[in-house]
Amino acid sequence: MKRTPPIPPHPGLERRPPASFGWLDARLLRDEWLARLGVEPLAVLFLLAIAADHVGASFYRRETMALALSMPRRDLDRSLNRLLELELIAHRPWHPGHIDGVWQILPIPTKRR
Repeated sequence: MKRTPPIPPHPGLERRPPASFGWLDARLLRDEWLARLGVEPLAVLFLLAIAADHVGASFYRRETMALALSMPRRDLDRSLNRLLELELIAHRPWHPGHIDGVWQILPIPTKRR
């Protein structure tokens, strides 16, 4: 038996992606990444996702991210380190020893860490 798709509460207000690009992989939910990460790393990942260009790269400084999220800098650093450790993001500093640079959202790893 064929199922009828649900009708949204406001069908005339269907979301359409704007010209800017941002996305999050549904496997974050299906593969239980949400529970594994916790709220603060997820907020950082969300910020990086909505700031990312078409290859997943963004250039936000740590201070800018902390201010945008109303998050203490030490919590932001801990969250970024967790995302790096789980290979959900990558970072390339502007120059050796610099804390800011290019952040990139990576494909969801297939192996469990």
